[in-house]
Amino acid sequence: MRDFAKLFKALSDETRIRILKVLLEREGCVCEIMQALDISQSRASRNLRVLEDAGFIKSRREGLWIVYSIDEQRMKSYTAPLIELLRSSLVNDETLLQDRERLSHAVRVGPKAIPR
Repeated sequence: MRDFAKLFKALSDETRIRILKVLLEREGCVCEIMQALDISQSRASRNLRVLEDAGFIKSRREGLWIVYSIDEQRMKSYTAPLIELLRSSLVNDETLLQDRERLSHAVRVGPKAIPR
């Protein structure tokens, strides 16, 4: 029951929905997600932790970066339909279209290039 509630709490935030939509496009590090959503590093990291804790995403180290992606292999049976719903929803939402455009220009930058 607790895991089920975590899923819906994770989806109850606009920023986390935007992050999931970005990660449905392609995997990315915190700096790419920051650029795509035009948000701070702390906000991106905090929301990525919530999504990972809920079981939506996974992370792996790749050199200097932690790369995040949708965790389709370890999803619980009730998580996958939510991801599919999200994948097919909000396709013409203006905010998400802007996020997608910024994502197309997002690049991985070193830690010293991230403003604090």
